[in-house]
Amino acid sequence: MTTALGPVTGPSGGPAKLRIALLGARGIPASYGGFETFAEQLSTRLAARGHEVTVYAESSESSVADTFYQGVRVCHKRRPQWGAASVLAYDCACLWDARRGYDLVYMLGYGAAWACWWPRVFGVPVWINVDGLEWARSKWGRGARIYLRCMEWVASRVATRLIADAEAIAQRFRQTYPKGAPSSFIAYGAELVQDQDADPSLLSVWGLQAHRYMLVVARPEPENHILEIIQGYGMHGGDWPLVIVGDVSGATAYQQQLRQQASERVRFVGGIYDAGQLASLRVHAACYLHGHSVGGTNPSLLEALACGNWVIAHDNPFNREVARDAADYFETPEQLARCLDLVVDRSEAMRPQRSQRARDIVAEHYTWDGITDAYEALMHSECQPHRTATTGTGVV
Repeated sequence: MTTALGPVTGPSGGPAKLRIALLGARGIPASYGGFETFAEQLSTRLAARGHEVTVYAESSESSVADTFYQGVRVCHKRRPQWGAASVLAYDCACLWDARRGYDLVYMLGYGAAWACWWPRVFGVPVWINVDGLEWARSKWGRGARIYLRCMEWVASRVATRLIADAEAIAQRFRQTYPKGAPSSFIAYGAELVQDQDADPSLLSVWGLQAHRYMLVVARPEPENHILEIIQGYGMHGGDWPLVIVGDVSGATAYQQQLRQQASERVRFVGGIYDAGQLASLRVHAACYLHGHSVGGTNPSLLEALACGNWVIAHDNPFNREVARDAADYFETPEQLARCLDLVVDRSEAMRPQRSQRARDIVAEHYTWDGITDAYEALMHSECQPHRTATTGTGVV
């Protein structure tokens, strides 16, 4: 919300500071996934710029005192143990707590979109990050898919603004829900990693040689096309191993199918949560294989570009929007095999140019400071700070 003269200003003449709540992540500092990394990177930067930022975080207990992390208030809410409904219950508890007292509530994900009415009733703007085509993910059963598809529609109605981290996703919402909330594109971010920042000696843990292995970092789900990647790698027939990072424990039928492909050449190394080890694996890979197909701007793809990887990505609008001309693309295992042949034949000659182009894309479009600039500008244009009767500029 803006005044007739533009964004509300603070006592110093600059834009007024806002009270912002980020919901939908497990908490900060990040130790899990994309939403958590996003919440940490955005919230700490906004706090450093003077805004009052609260990030809601999961707790196993019902009464945990608020904590602070780099200037951000972390509000802990208990996540009940209700199986698949646990996340929904947690999100609803956070939304109820955040129903008033903020200038903006920013919900990450639309699974609890119906409960986003609560802050709206108290006059608080609500933004919802739509996070790709959540209902299309194979991990959901039929009932959950129907529910999530309904929540997508509800999100378009209840939010004051929808945020997508890929223009292709934002455009889809504009076309699918033309009478819904306005949809904006603000990208996800990544931090550049240079070759000298990644210790190649860490590769010895897995018996790998720099630039002589292929890398996949992905959750083991069908829409990430890991099985097709393994098939294409098999058709390629080279002797550089394929290293797959992700928890392939055999918990699902798809994971069991993947585990059957394990060999000396196809290596499942499990989840890797040490930042230094993961950076070393990325930077020193001959190429990074990205099979994701239903998300928007995928963090793993951005991190690969930030590490200067030679990227081979599944051919879809989301991946092309991010990687642009810094990647090769495949739809079938046969196409992937041909791409891998090129990597082996020409990687030494082409690697410096490919690495520089990948990092240039991140530096130009996907820095966290640039992402924060875009969010802050949109917040100032749409959100009205609370005023007090005495100063007219403070918050209550």
